Amino acid sequence: MKVKLVPAIVAVLLSALIAYGFWSFHSFENKILLAVGGFVFCAATLFCTFGINYELPRTTTNIRFLSITFFIIALVSNLIFCFVNFSVPLYVILNGILLLIYILIVYSIAKAKM
Repeated sequence: MKVKLVPAIVAVLLSALIAYGFWSFHSFENKILLAVGGFVFCAATLFCTFGINYELPRTTTNIRFLSITFFIIALVSNLIFCFVNFSVPLYVILNGILLLIYILIVYSIAKAKM
């Protein structure tokens, strides 16, 4: 596994801008939770998409495709929560489960020797 520094920094900064967008468009009381949760989820997926190369090109391709898929899921999920008044447990449980499933699948793909 090799981390590419400049694309990784760009991915994290892009995630910060997306999180700021969630924070600024949300007009209810859970603005900070939405911004932090959106940042963590987007940063994790975009970092694995742009900032990491694995030894095998097939592994890199599979993880990038999975990361883009989960980034879109995270974006849609957070956009829905951005325009709806939500409860904190619902947000934490839903996005937490999605993030943990993503991490588990990435770990499984990275450990597989294809």
